[in-house]
Amino acid sequence: MFGKRSEDSAAIQQPAAAPAAPKTSPVSAVELPQATMSPRGPENTSETYYETKATIFNALFETIDVSALASMEPARAREEIRTIVDEIIAIRNVRLSVAEQNQLITEICDDILGYGPLEPLLARDDIADIMVNGAKHVFIEVDGKMEKTSIRFRDNQQLMNICQRIVSQVGRRVDEASPICDARLLDGSRVNVIAPPLAIDGPTLTIRKFKRDKLTLNNLVEFNSISPAGAKVLSIIGACRCNVLISGGTGSGKTTLLNCLTAFIHPDERIITCEDSAELQLQQPHVVRLETRPPNLEGKGKVTMTDLVKNCLRMRPERIIVGEVRGPEAFDLLQAMNTGHDGSMGTLHANSPREALSRMESMITMGGFNLPMKTIREMITGSVDVIVQAARLRDGSRRITKITEVIGMEGDVVVTQDLISYEIEGEDADGKIIGSHKSTGIARPNFWDRARYFNLEKDLAEALDAAGS
Repeated sequence: MFGKRSEDSAAIQQPAAAPAAPKTSPVSAVELPQATMSPRGPENTSETYYETKATIFNALFETIDVSALASMEPARAREEIRTIVDEIIAIRNVRLSVAEQNQLITEICDDILGYGPLEPLLARDDIADIMVNGAKHVFIEVDGKMEKTSIRFRDNQQLMNICQRIVSQVGRRVDEASPICDARLLDGSRVNVIAPPLAIDGPTLTIRKFKRDKLTLNNLVEFNSISPAGAKVLSIIGACRCNVLISGGTGSGKTTLLNCLTAFIHPDERIITCEDSAELQLQQPHVVRLETRPPNLEGKGKVTMTDLVKNCLRMRPERIIVGEVRGPEAFDLLQAMNTGHDGSMGTLHANSPREALSRMESMITMGGFNLPMKTIREMITGSVDVIVQAARLRDGSRRITKITEVIGMEGDVVVTQDLISYEIEGEDADGKIIGSHKSTGIARPNFWDRARYFNLEKDLAEALDAAGS
C-alpha cells in the first residue's frame, strides 16, 4: 500500500450510517460534502459531479504517495487508487450508484496515470483531431466535420498538468517561459500546446491523431481518395525511386499519403527521416529516425531541420524523407535529391502543384541563398520528379486531386504536366461530393525510363491506360 499514514487516522469521526473503515485504511481526516451524483452521460453531467469529483480527488492526493505510485505497474497502481477511493467514498457517505462510482474511479485513475478527460477520446479510432480550447471547451473532428463534446477539465491547471505530462515524455517542456511546444504521443500522434500568457483563455491543446492500423494505398482506394489505377501509378512512383513532393493544406492527409508511399520502398534501402515531431510510421527494417530539438532554458542546444538534413548526407542515406519542408532545409533537400539520393520525399503546405513549386522557391530565398531565380528553378526541376496534391473537400472528404510531374524549363518558366486529376461532378442528396479520377491522356510520362530501369514500364502503361478508360 502506498498511502501516507496519518498519526490521528484512528480518530476519524465517521457518520453513524457509514461503514467502518478498514484498520489498514490510509485515509486522512478530510471533510467531504455529501452529494448525490447525477448519471454521467455525454450530455447530462452536472456541476455537482465535477465538484464532488474534485473534492474526492483532493482528498486522494492528500492520502497517496505519488512517488511510490509512479514506480508501480499501471494495472496495480489503478487497483491501489480504486481501493483508497472506495474507502474515501465509504467513510464520507457519498451516495453513488455502482455505475457512477466505477465511472468516477476510472476518471480519477485517468487523471493521475493517464491523460485525464482525454483518455476516452484517444481511445476512439474514428477521431482525426482533438482540439482543447481551455478547460471547458473540447472539440473533435469526425469524418471531416467539427463537433463539440461535453468533456471538460476540472480547471486550467489540470489541463496544464496534462499538457506538461505529454510534452515531458519526449523531452520537451511548456511553461510561461516557453509557452509554445510541438510534441507527440507514444502512438505517434502529433501534439501542439500553446500556454498562457499567449493563450488568453487557458492552455490550448491540439492533437492530430493517427490510426492504430496503418493505412495503405488499398485503404485510400476503399475511401475513394484515389482510383485503383491511380493507386497503381503511385505505387510505381514510390518503387522506381522518383523524388516526390506531397503538397496539400492542413488536414488534407499529406503525412498519411507519405506513409503509404514509403510502403513501396525496397527493404534493402537505408532510409533516414527528419521531422519536427516524429510521426512517420515506416515499416522497412533499415530506418534511422531523426527529430529536431528546441533550445534549452539558456537558449542553447537548438537543432533545426536544416541541421538534420545536412547531417543526413554524412550518414550514407539511400533515401531522405523530410516530414515537412517549411524553411531553408528545402535547399539542402533539393541538393540531396540532385546528388544521388533518388527516391527522397517530403511534404509541404500548398494548394496546387504550381503553388508548391513557388513555395519551394520562396523557402530557398528566405534562407538567405543569394541565387538568381532561374538557377533556383533549374535546381527544383532537376531534383523534383513528381508532385502529388492532396486536398480536403468541403464535405470533409480527403482526395488526391492531382498527380503531376515536373518536366523541365522553357525559358524562365517551370513546365509541368498532370497525369491524373480529380474532377468534381456534383454532389448527392446528403451533400457528399461526387467525382472521379481521370487520366489526362499522357501515355508515356517523363519518368518512363526510370520505370523501365526497374522493369515497371508495363505496369505503368497498364495503370495509365486503366485510368483513362
